[in-house]
Amino acid sequence: MTLYWIVCLAVCAQAQISGWGPQSKVVTDSIYSEVLQAHRAFTLYLPPGYDTGTTRHYPVLYLLHGMLGVNTSWFSDQRARDVMDQLVASGEACEMIIVSPNAGGNPATEWNGYFNMPGWAYEDFFYKEFLPHIEKTYRVRSDKQHRAIAGLSMGGGGATSYAQRHSDMYCAVYAMSALMDIPAMGQAAGDDPDPANKMALLTRSVQENSCVRYVTDADEARKAELRTVQWFVDCGDDDFLLDCNLGFYQAMRQAQIPCQLRVRDGGHTNEYWHSALYTCLPFVSRNFGR
Repeated sequence: MTLYWIVCLAVCAQAQISGWGPQSKVVTDSIYSEVLQAHRAFTLYLPPGYDTGTTRHYPVLYLLHGMLGVNTSWFSDQRARDVMDQLVASGEACEMIIVSPNAGGNPATEWNGYFNMPGWAYEDFFYKEFLPHIEKTYRVRSDKQHRAIAGLSMGGGGATSYAQRHSDMYCAVYAMSALMDIPAMGQAAGDDPDPANKMALLTRSVQENSCVRYVTDADEARKAELRTVQWFVDCGDDDFLLDCNLGFYQAMRQAQIPCQLRVRDGGHTNEYWHSALYTCLPFVSRNFGR
């Protein structure tokens, strides 16, 4: 009998070392967009039981990358899979599907941005093609109370603006070092009228969709809609976008719209956004199903 238990323990230990049992996975796929007339890649985190529990549907977090980033960046640069696996194992986050679409690349040659602009109707693609495709193809729960959005830098501003203007679709938003508006030092980038200047088009699109102005211009009906979303702003004390993030938070306070704020030690860096995931993922988990 003693030998039997020794063998069992050895098998269990080997199973743990070898990673036996259901594992999470990160997969990349693409969709052809009629709106953009191009293929657009996206990357997903699928929880450990996704392939075995074929009837279970999961909450979904849309995780938006920053400028220069692509759909894989959250998993290569900010190590989202590792953080998610740790937090699920510890019980701090629930199992969910994470979706990161591609809205970027080298701005000298590739379109960047989550808004519609001349030649790049990305927001139309996102809502008319991409979300329907994800909800039809993967087992995500497609109601407001089980859909959240987050992002960093350009993606943080995109996530905030999407949740502002589509407040009926998201239960929570987590904005990291967010491009809430164009800071004074970057406004000149939008002055070039050349329609081929992708950076100028992006700059103007962010100005036109200013997250700060959306709040300061809000009437009571809009404020009531914004109060149906849980808001969280996270920015480093050395980040060049800190003032924009503080301006957004102050506008939310003045409008009496609840919003959490964290200003932590750090700058506009991958390590900062990696560490932010340890707060972001439990935050959206707590708000799913509320």
